[in-house]
Amino acid sequence: MLESVAASSPTMLAEATQPAPKYSAADLGKHYPHRRWMVMLGLMLVMSVGLTFLFCRDCKIWSEDFLVTFGYNFCYTTGLWLANGYPNEWLNRRVDWTVQPIRRFLITLAFSLVMSVLVILLVTGGFLVFYHHRPLSSLTWRPFVVPLLITVVVSLFLHSRSFLLGWREAAIQAERLQKENAQAQADSLRRQLDPHFLFNSLNALTSLVEENDPARASRFIRQLSQVYRYVLDSQEQEVVPLAEEIRFAEAYLFLQRTRLGEGVQVEMHLPPATELETLLVPPLALQLLLENALKHNATSQRDPLHISIRLDAPARTLVVRNTRRPRRLAEGESMGLGLNNLKARYAFLTTQPVSVEQTDTEFSVTLPVLELR
Repeated sequence: MLESVAASSPTMLAEATQPAPKYSAADLGKHYPHRRWMVMLGLMLVMSVGLTFLFCRDCKIWSEDFLVTFGYNFCYTTGLWLANGYPNEWLNRRVDWTVQPIRRFLITLAFSLVMSVLVILLVTGGFLVFYHHRPLSSLTWRPFVVPLLITVVVSLFLHSRSFLLGWREAAIQAERLQKENAQAQADSLRRQLDPHFLFNSLNALTSLVEENDPARASRFIRQLSQVYRYVLDSQEQEVVPLAEEIRFAEAYLFLQRTRLGEGVQVEMHLPPATELETLLVPPLALQLLLENALKHNATSQRDPLHISIRLDAPARTLVVRNTRRPRRLAEGESMGLGLNNLKARYAFLTTQPVSVEQTDTEFSVTLPVLELR
């Protein structure tokens, strides 16, 4: 539906400073791959030497038996580390310990056993054929005992570490989200009675009264009440139905029609409201984009600002576009934190990012839409 509406921008959305990115212990290996390889190789060498002295007490150092035993141990420990370490990191990106611990444990156990048996078979069979010059058919189960014991130790260490790091990261994110929500709520409470918004709204209401238009004045008061009630009710919610957000945006836009007239034209391409009830977005997300469009662009009756709101149902995204006519802002009028705050809120809800595109003539923001299951 096409609505010609006018809007100014009450700053209702809290703009909390996004915290600087921090790397977890699990990410350090990504930033220092050579150091990680050197440390792990050193540990494998130390472990191999220790096992060689343990299982070859009567061997002279640098003798053939000592070197062969060391070769066995080094191949086993390094192979088992690779076979358990990298699949464990691969699983970390697909099955979270903190979300599905039982499923993750079973998958990890299966991966560990299969990969470990393959490594043991490869190392034992290789030494049997190429060093002892015996057929592979003479391989028995006994050579598997000690390597599997090593596997248990290595696996317990790696998987316990992975579980603890995942739990720690989840706890940090939960604490960070709680802090950001507290900051957002405090800022929202502080800005609900924004002087400019109240001043503009009261001026518009005064004009209606002076023009002796009680019906429109009554509707204006109801819409103003609806806007403030929505802000208060949504403070404790992480997501709200898209239908409610759309109704709030319509009320927000109506409040400005009296003052700005046809200075802004908004096109909404949306399905019926009943189809939007199962779709979710963070509260005040749409209002922030409308507010930014009006705050950063010039509007006039002759040359109105065009805004388009479109739901891409197959892609589960809400696309908000506006024409660009940048205007100079007064110092302190915009801190530039609104979109960053919105991106941070989405980061805790979904892996889909908030997409921002800008050209010389158009500014576009694509919001992921969550689905109620």
